Amino acid sequence: MTAATSAAGQGALRASAQVGRRAPKRVLPGFGITLGYTLFYLSIIVLIPLSALIFKTFTLTWDEFWAAVSSPRVVASYKLTFGASFIAALVNLVFGLLIAWVLVRYKFPGKKIVDALVDLPFALPTAVAGISLTALLAGNGWIGQILEPMGIQLAFKPAGIVIALIFIGLPFVVRTVQPVLEDAEKELEEAATCLGATRFQTFTKVILPSITPALLTGFAMAFARAVGEYGSVIFIAGNVPMVSEITPLIIIGKLEQYDYAGATAVATVMLVISFVLLLIINALQAWQRRHAGAPA
Repeated sequence: MTAATSAAGQGALRASAQVGRRAPKRVLPGFGITLGYTLFYLSIIVLIPLSALIFKTFTLTWDEFWAAVSSPRVVASYKLTFGASFIAALVNLVFGLLIAWVLVRYKFPGKKIVDALVDLPFALPTAVAGISLTALLAGNGWIGQILEPMGIQLAFKPAGIVIALIFIGLPFVVRTVQPVLEDAEKELEEAATCLGATRFQTFTKVILPSITPALLTGFAMAFARAVGEYGSVIFIAGNVPMVSEITPLIIIGKLEQYDYAGATAVATVMLVISFVLLLIINALQAWQRRHAGAPA
């Protein structure tokens, strides 16, 4: 009986050890099937079209590819697209923070309406946004007819492109910073004030470090969104080669001329840059999660 009991006890210990070593249960049943379906769907929607883009570009020789992506007109469009996107993202970084701060820290009549208006660029068709801005900023528009006699022309100039990109990129900064401000511990601000810190010191030493990851994430998202914008820009840009012609319009023009390889070459350059921006955004989001104390 003693040997049998001992053997049974050892068997129970081994069984419990095996149970302890079992892999944790998946939240979703049929993980293998769901993962396979996810990869299949991702391939159909994303990977295959991108692969076709790259394979079409490979039909060009290196000299042809370089000539397509480095012509003066294309380079000028790169400078305008990325330069205007960077300026617009910087403006949104400042004013998006101000709007998020007002929405979080103050109560005023019509606050919910203002909060809803922030999301308007998400819901509004980009073509409608471009037409509306052009109607406002053109020489016969409400704002343009006041500014143009003073020598300030916004529509059909690079400045108009920046304004359109500011419009479509603002919600990214506001909606990224707003929840971080809502979760901020006001006790830290009160403690800094009690220790004699000024409002500026409290903001720069206590508040700003806690929201910097969210600010950078919002900036990167607004910049990435502006780089690929087409609908709202095309109406207000003027589309003058070497002056106000954006890169997406270059791609459309090459497609209309049946230069598919040249269009895919320029698109591939934009694709590579977009991947880099995506990696930066993911890195900033991971940093934000670590900064907040959550697992990355």
